[in-house]
Amino acid sequence: MYGFSITFSGSFDQAITRTTDELQKEGFGVLTEIDVKTVMKKKLNLDKRPYKILGACNPVLANKALSAEPDIGLLLPCNVVVREEDNGAITVAFMDPEAVLKLTNRPEIAQLATEVRARLERVRDALK
Repeated sequence: MYGFSITFSGSFDQAITRTTDELQKEGFGVLTEIDVKTVMKKKLNLDKRPYKILGACNPVLANKALSAEPDIGLLLPCNVVVREEDNGAITVAFMDPEAVLKLTNRPEIAQLATEVRARLERVRDALK
């Protein structure tokens, strides 16, 4: 599996705000925010449910990873998806850094991935 998620009890906008706030508590900033719904409407004239991809980065941990493996930037940042389901429920899903970063086959990166996953799991758990 390459991710883990939670159903958020609140609105889509509340999920974005709370997720961003909880990420900050764990040392992550949101570097990018991709509004997939808007892009699909603009580029393909498709009406989609709300769906945003947040590119989260913890600068301290990213620096450690980049120092150990310069090409690790190909696997960064940690993506977090906030989406509205067909039934109206809001899902917040997190990329599993252990699943992705094990591609490097480097023990020091695996240790960082474990720390990043623990932080993202705390963010997920705070959204309950």
